[in-house]
Amino acid sequence: MALRTAGSVLGVFLWSVAVVLSQNGWSVTYTSQSICTLKGSTVEMSCSYTYPSGTVTSTLWFTKVYDVENYVSLLDDPDYKGRVMYRSDKTNGHTLTITDLRESDSATYMFRFITNQTKGKYFGSPGVTLSVPDLQVKVTTTWWSMTLTCSTTCTLTDNPTYIWYRNSKIVQEDSSPSYSVYFETEDSFYCAVKGINSPAVYGPKNTSVSVSPSGEIVEGSSVNLTCSSDANPPVDKYTWYKITYKKMSMRHSGQSYTIHNISSEDREGYYCEALNIIGREHIPVHINVTSVFPWVPVVGVGAVLTAGALLFTIYCTLKRRSTGGSDTTADTLNVTDSPSDTDPHIDAEPSDYENWSKPQKNLD
Repeated sequence: MALRTAGSVLGVFLWSVAVVLSQNGWSVTYTSQSICTLKGSTVEMSCSYTYPSGTVTSTLWFTKVYDVENYVSLLDDPDYKGRVMYRSDKTNGHTLTITDLRESDSATYMFRFITNQTKGKYFGSPGVTLSVPDLQVKVTTTWWSMTLTCSTTCTLTDNPTYIWYRNSKIVQEDSSPSYSVYFETEDSFYCAVKGINSPAVYGPKNTSVSVSPSGEIVEGSSVNLTCSSDANPPVDKYTWYKITYKKMSMRHSGQSYTIHNISSEDREGYYCEALNIIGREHIPVHINVTSVFPWVPVVGVGAVLTAGALLFTIYCTLKRRSTGGSDTTADTLNVTDSPSDTDPHIDAEPSDYENWSKPQKNLD
């Protein structure tokens, strides 16, 4: 048997039956025929009913039917398991409560009751139309301000209060769903209604750049840069800039940028800018560029050190010659000029010693 929704029950036959029964004292009156409430919240639908005679033996709410006689009570519907409660009173009133609402709960709900009388069955039409939207923030801008609006696809029931948060702190509580901000900002915003929060909106953050290929990039080759960022609403535009001699110039617009014939000058100076309607963020890019001949700098350093050592040796040699000989000769002369314990001992009179130690005069 095909499963149909409650709306499809309202065929000509069933509608005529309902009319006839209501003319004979049968009726169901709903407190509200249209409800708009938020995803995640709780809703109550109430009705009152009348019947000509007998005793009510069964009551139920439904959205689905298999055929004219087989209605699926929400208590038995797996889509509502653990989320539905019935409550009745002594004045023929009945209330349906659904918790933790889902968008899929949007439907038309009807009440049915059965008495102990022959053909004593009745359901109330047209029922209650439930809409379950999600809470969203819409952003509109002018050249000098930004307006945030707490938005739903239907008008919320009971004119709720809208609470606005800026960086998780309350900044406005009002019946108006709108909140205005001046100029660009790095803050985040969200609204709340009856304890249900919207997703936050914020400018780009945690922006990063991936470099491909990774690791060292040889001069003359190509490299691909890809920028990504976390933002809500999503990033509208990625722009690449290069700073040269303290001047920033735009190089490319788009999430990815390819640099051809890369050189050592491309190691630094590139920036990615992520932009959305809330704000923007810049991030610098470092590219590990290596020379085609990586040994050239090493050889150059070695040559400088060798030349320095050679010059130092030449300097020392010239210095020694300018002082009259080598260090060894100077040391020998110093030792010879002064007596020591190792000099030969001459047993002589003081006069003889003096004559020995002094140079002889020329007698000629």
